[in-house]
Amino acid sequence: MPRERVIRGDEDGGRRGLGGGNSGRPPDHARGGQPFDPDDDAFDDALRPQRLCHVIGQNKVVERVRVMLDATKKRGDTLGHLLLDGPPGIGKTTIATVIPRELSVDIQIAAGPALSAPKDLLPYLTNAGHGSVLFIDEIHRLPPAVEEFLYPAMEDFRVDIALGEGLNARTINMQLKPFTVIGATTRSGMLTAPMRDRFVYREHLDFYELEDLVELVCRNATKLKTDVTREAAHEVARRSQGTPRKANNILIRTRDYATLRHAEGKITTEIAAEALEMLEIDGLGLERQDRRYLQTLMDVFGGGPAGVQAIAHSMSLPADTIEDDVEPFLLRSGLLQRTPRGRVATDAAFEHLGRRRSQGGGEGGPTLF
Repeated sequence: MPRERVIRGDEDGGRRGLGGGNSGRPPDHARGGQPFDPDDDAFDDALRPQRLCHVIGQNKVVERVRVMLDATKKRGDTLGHLLLDGPPGIGKTTIATVIPRELSVDIQIAAGPALSAPKDLLPYLTNAGHGSVLFIDEIHRLPPAVEEFLYPAMEDFRVDIALGEGLNARTINMQLKPFTVIGATTRSGMLTAPMRDRFVYREHLDFYELEDLVELVCRNATKLKTDVTREAAHEVARRSQGTPRKANNILIRTRDYATLRHAEGKITTEIAAEALEMLEIDGLGLERQDRRYLQTLMDVFGGGPAGVQAIAHSMSLPADTIEDDVEPFLLRSGLLQRTPRGRVATDAAFEHLGRRRSQGGGEGGPTLF
């Protein structure tokens, strides 16, 4: 059995790991040739990268963002408005927060659902400095009145404030300093066309490749001052559903388990497997709720087709929870199909759970003869 490579939290981590992959630090080309110093400000207990060169994965997006930033700094101009869309936990907030650090400007952070009226948005606009960034998370949930109020601020850097009512009403035009709006959304289709068109730049973030997630786990284990083998990092990464946020959460839970089970707190393949079994995360990355969904679809509805409302009632869960949290990964993994008649469990799902499809089940449903 090959010896496992341990990446230590108290070491530089600049050596190569098994399989030609990198160790716990980013590769030299990703860091712009600068050494990764554990004593600098970027090396802290926060797992979120602080600079663009420390972002792992999303290489094409990072490259295009780098071009935007370099061109903006060369012109001495204000960065154009940027829209980031993609699944939850994929790195939208990370990129949004490293951009102002790269430009050396201030950032204000707001949540779309919290901006219920124009008066809630007004303090952010009036406090925006020259070239600063206003980051609005879940921007698709802005109410129509707030959207309309934001349009002139994004285009002309001004706001129109109505004072008084009736015949005595008057409007004051307040000029704003040029600033940048960065919007993040998990549902870009819910944005209105006028709002989408006001973003100069649009970037879509997709799920991570396995090797990028392994690199991420090794890097964050180093930040957590935890020793991890390359094989254990691979085990954690392949069960994180292609999502960095899940990988970080699993890593932290695995570290807790290793602290109690291993004298030195090392995360080995054996420790990682035991921790993942305790967390009820199987080899494909399915969690308990995912398997329960498939089991309900198979046991109650014969594998489908079945409507999401019927499945939700059988599981005693809200339908939107199933659609947003459970089904996306099952669909992406090929374990579930959405048909005009309802949800259908695929043969791969039956095989994964070790079950056999009942006669007459499937997309066609039970037959008369």
